[in-house]
Amino acid sequence: MRYRSIFVSDIHLGTKFSKAHYFLDFLRETESQNLYLVGDIIDGWAIKRKFRWEQAHSDVIQKLLRKARKGTNLYYITGNHDEFLRPFLPLVLGDRFYVRNEAEYVGIDGKRYYITHGDFFDAITMTKKWLAILGDYGYDLLLHLNEPIQYIRRKLGIKRYWSLSKYVKDSVKSSVSFITEFEQVLSDYAKQKGYDGVICGHIHKAEIRSIDGVEYLNCGDWVESCTALVEHLDGRWEIIEWMRRYEEE
Repeated sequence: MRYRSIFVSDIHLGTKFSKAHYFLDFLRETESQNLYLVGDIIDGWAIKRKFRWEQAHSDVIQKLLRKARKGTNLYYITGNHDEFLRPFLPLVLGDRFYVRNEAEYVGIDGKRYYITHGDFFDAITMTKKWLAILGDYGYDLLLHLNEPIQYIRRKLGIKRYWSLSKYVKDSVKSSVSFITEFEQVLSDYAKQKGYDGVICGHIHKAEIRSIDGVEYLNCGDWVESCTALVEHLDGRWEIIEWMRRYEEE
């Protein structure tokens, strides 16, 4: 599976719920000229609360570094959960590994895209960090509740993954309103700066759509949905849903 560029975000290494083993499979089976890590790759918030680091998390880091050594251009865009890196930016690690707060990407068709994790455009994260951390605790609780739900579904012979946290996020009016506002604010900023599109993460909701003439592309996450945004060698954009392959087995 070869692509010009791959964009992933919100892997949250260092947490119980990171699907690091799925992401490792994805890295093994894909190749690209460019690989963008669009924030929240390592979860510093969770590590502060309770250090949890599995072998698969180390394997992911080693695989990423190996890809950079073998010729892939690797870009790490920081997010709010890995903000501990921000005082040291920009960083260049080796010939092909760059760590930044933001970046610009030019597609095969010549369109310019602004790349950001997205937390700088989240009013709660920027002005009420305590509330964002409280929300993070609530999200962890919902993820814990997902486990018994999946157990029951498997016993009933239902393979397809269903997420309580995703259901709540997609259904609760205030949550839907927040996501809509986040997408609009980010697209407005990209338009104001003369970009044709924006590539982000942060809200764990993979998306490709047009907002007021701006292409809005969100990578999704590797906590629940296991999605990646890719640009094909012919310039097509697509969201890869990696979990689907396991559900169909």
